[in-house]
Amino acid sequence: MTEIIGLQAPVQPKAAPDIIIDGTEATFAQDVIEASMERPVIVDFWAEWCGPCKTLGPMIERVVTAAGGAVKLVKIDTETNQMLAQQMRIQSIPTVYAFYQGQPVDGFMGALPESQIQAFIDKMVALNGNQPGAAEGTDGAADLDTLLERADAAFAAGDTDQARELYRAVLVEDQSNVKAYSGYARALLADNGLSEVQAMMEQIPEELLSAPEIISLAGMMTLAERAASLPATSQLEAAVAADDDDHDARYQLAQALLGRGQPEAGADHLLTIMRKDREWNDDGARKAMLELFEALGSGSPLTVAFRKKLSALLFS
Repeated sequence: MTEIIGLQAPVQPKAAPDIIIDGTEATFAQDVIEASMERPVIVDFWAEWCGPCKTLGPMIERVVTAAGGAVKLVKIDTETNQMLAQQMRIQSIPTVYAFYQGQPVDGFMGALPESQIQAFIDKMVALNGNQPGAAEGTDGAADLDTLLERADAAFAAGDTDQARELYRAVLVEDQSNVKAYSGYARALLADNGLSEVQAMMEQIPEELLSAPEIISLAGMMTLAERAASLPATSQLEAAVAADDDDHDARYQLAQALLGRGQPEAGADHLLTIMRKDREWNDDGARKAMLELFEALGSGSPLTVAFRKKLSALLFS
C-alpha cells in the first residue's frame, strides 16, 4: 500500500498533545528512550535558521499525525540543545533518527520528499506491529473510524493534502477499507490526480471491486476525464458568484466538481439549475444528473440520496 499509497467549516485535524512535542537535553531520556519502549519515537533535530528544516518539519508532523498515535515525534532545537546535538553526533540538519526499544534503529538527513517520509514512518509503524500507542486507549477499529472522521473533515475543509495522508493511514492498517479508498481517490481527483487514481484502482483487492463505493470510483474517473478541459473550479465559482443566474457557468462548475472529487457539491448545482429553469438547455441539468447516477452506479450512497432529492423536485 505504500506505493499509492458542509454547513460549518470543520475544525482542522491536529495531533494529540503527546504525539508531537518539543524535547530538551533534560527530558531526552524520558521523552525518547523511555517512550520508545512503548512505540517508535521519531527525533527531528532542527534549528530556526535552517531552511530545509522548515520544509521538512511540517511534512513530518503531518505524516506523524496521520499515523494516529502509532509513532511519536520529538523535535530538538540544536541551538538550545547543543550538548545533546554533539552527543548524538549531529553534523548537519535536519537530521532525523528513529528510536525503538531504547535504541536508534533508523534515520536520514536532509529534507526528503513527503513520499519518502511516509515510507520511513510506515516502516516504523510496521516495526511496532502496526499497533497504535498504548496512550491512545482505544481499540484498532475505533482508531480507524477516528482517522476516517478526521480525513472527511479535512477534505470538507479543503485540505486535500491532510485528507490524503489520513485516508492513506487507514489503508496502511486496513487494505479492505472501501471508505478509505473512496476518500483517498476523491482527494486525489480534487487535485487533478486522475493518473494516481487509475494506479490506485489497479491495487485494490479483487474482492472489493464489486463494492458500491469502488464501482463509483470507476464512474468518477470518467467524470474526471470530462472535467479535465474545464476552467479552474475557483474561476467558475467566481462566475457563479457574480451572476447567480448564469446557468452556463453553474453547469460547468457542476461538471468540474463532479469530476474533481466533489460530486455532492456538483449535484447540488445541477439541482439549483433545475429549480431556477427546468427547461434550460433542453432539460440539460436533469440529463446530467441521470448521467451522474449511471456513472456512480445505482448502489452508490450518493445516487440513492440524490435520486430522492431529484424526485422531490420533479414532483413537488
